[in-house]
Amino acid sequence: MLMRRSFSADADLKEFFLQQLPRLWPAIKGSIAQVRKTCLRPGCRACASGQKHPAFIFSFTQGGKRRCRYVPRQLVPFFERALRNGRQIETLLAELGPALLQQQRQQRTHKPES
Repeated sequence: MLMRRSFSADADLKEFFLQQLPRLWPAIKGSIAQVRKTCLRPGCRACASGQKHPAFIFSFTQGGKRRCRYVPRQLVPFFERALRNGRQIETLLAELGPALLQQQRQQRTHKPES
């Protein structure tokens, strides 16, 4: 995707990157998982049968430690979109690295001598 494009200057590469960001908001890094939890109601049939209640957990790293937070069911689509956008940004950054290196090498070899 990115490697087919040619960038004449560092500013072009930066501009391309910045143009991609608005469409990739919101963006987060982590994962979301559905888990089953017991509730606090005495005599709950779902918990008594072992079926329990579905819940969603967002896992992320903060300060080098793995953290988890409950996500209300209605926010799950929003978080799934944010996770997809976060992965797309990581892919974009991985593609920008070689392009930036190639660009810097070309600029170094084509510098006019003073």
